[in-house]
Amino acid sequence: MSLDWLCAPCAQPDAEQAEAARAHQLQLTKPPGSLGTLEAVAIQLASLQRTPKPAVDRVWISVFAADHGVAEEGVSAFPQVVTGEMVRNFATGGAAISALARSLDAKLDVVNLGTVNDPGDIPGVRRAIIAPSTANFCHGPAMTEAQLDAALTVGAESVRAALASEAQLFIGGEMGIANTTAAAALASVLLDEPPSSLAGAGTGLNAAGIQHKVSVLERALAQHATAKTAIEQLRCLGGFELAALVGAYVAAAQAGLPVLVDGFISTAAALTAASIQPDVRPWLLFSHRSKEHGHARLLMALNAEPLVDLGLRLGEASGAAIAVPLLRLACALHNGMATFEQAGVSTA
Repeated sequence: MSLDWLCAPCAQPDAEQAEAARAHQLQLTKPPGSLGTLEAVAIQLASLQRTPKPAVDRVWISVFAADHGVAEEGVSAFPQVVTGEMVRNFATGGAAISALARSLDAKLDVVNLGTVNDPGDIPGVRRAIIAPSTANFCHGPAMTEAQLDAALTVGAESVRAALASEAQLFIGGEMGIANTTAAAALASVLLDEPPSSLAGAGTGLNAAGIQHKVSVLERALAQHATAKTAIEQLRCLGGFELAALVGAYVAAAQAGLPVLVDGFISTAAALTAASIQPDVRPWLLFSHRSKEHGHARLLMALNAEPLVDLGLRLGEASGAAIAVPLLRLACALHNGMATFEQAGVSTA
């Protein structure tokens, strides 16, 4: 397995464009800083896109779906067959992210990396089957080295497709019964914190279900205590879709494509990507604060301030898609407002 590409240099944000955008904001017909986060986002996008007029009109959304062996431990309120069923729902337009992508006129890229309930060939779904699911990480590594390599590569391939379509923003989403368990496992080892501080309800577990989930995570972490690097922790405790997100985030940063990160699971992947390749971090914008227990802690670790807090915990890239209009409005304000000189308005 050759994962050297993960450590290849990332693109660097344009500091001169950031400074020019910051100066431009000070000339717009408003009190300085009065548009708050919208100003900061516009400046960040100008720096990342290397342009005085940032835009996110062309959005690419990749949703990676895969099943998890740890589901057999009873850590989800939903049966595992749902993953394959939701792949079909994404493609036929019935899922939340499908409706949001239509509303945004965004490209929706659905990728099946392996589901226990295989829906077969579906128009609009890219089959990148690695295995029906990962292994149960309570008993051994979730993935072989070859499987991890394949999953990371799938994520990078989605970024290449986004670049070919001239996308201005990449969003990664996920679907996989039991994947909040895998995300909590990764978060626990990366942050060196107990699972109880990071495991939540997922698809709707009650208090007893959450406690059982914590006990499963404690067993898994003990099983893989010798995994010390982020890449090895991803192999032992992650999932195909989590690894695809990691590969996508690294590839996007290397190519200079801004990323809008979704909720708890996507943020766990972002933390993993930034742990493997620290220069990924500047390319990440954060859409929302999930209601899933542990997400706030992940955001804190990444020094991230999300755009909205709406009590969301659906996944699928839905929270990120919901935040896209705010990015578009930030760009519209930055590009379209008059300066004091243009408007003939006096300054203080």
